[in-house]
Amino acid sequence: MDKLIMRLIRKFQTNDPFVIAEGLGIHIRYADLGEATKGLYYKKLRRRFIVIHDVLPDDWRRFVCAHELGHDRLHPGFNRFWLDEQSFFNVGKYERQANKFAIRLLTSGDTLGRSETVGELLARNGIPKEMDKFYF
Repeated sequence: MDKLIMRLIRKFQTNDPFVIAEGLGIHIRYADLGEATKGLYYKKLRRRFIVIHDVLPDDWRRFVCAHELGHDRLHPGFNRFWLDEQSFFNVGKYERQANKFAIRLLTSGDTLGRSETVGELLARNGIPKEMDKFYF
C-alpha cells in the first residue's frame, strides 16, 4: 500500500485526493446520500465515479474522497458504499483498508512529533478525529 501511495504522489506531485482522482480520470460528484452514507465509489460503462455526500464539511469531504480513491486503487471491480454504521462499529476488511489508505495518503510525508498524539497529527493534516483508530 505504501509503495502505491508513493507512486501516486510522485506521479501527481501532491497528496490531494481530488487532484489524484482527477488525474486518474475519476469523476467526482456530490449528492444527497442520506443519513447513513458519506460516500460511494462505482464504475459504470468503464467510467469511474466517487460520489460524496453534499452536506459534509470540508475535512470529511477530503477524507471521503481519499477513502473512495482507496477503493479504486485497492479493490478494482468492487462498487462500495461507505456507511457510517459500517465505518464506526463493525468495519469490514475493505473498509478498514480504504480508511488506512486514506490516512496514509493524507499524512504522507508527515510523522508524529515528540510528545504529539495521533489526534494532533491527524488534525494537522485535516483528517477527522474519529479516524484516529485507523492510524497504525
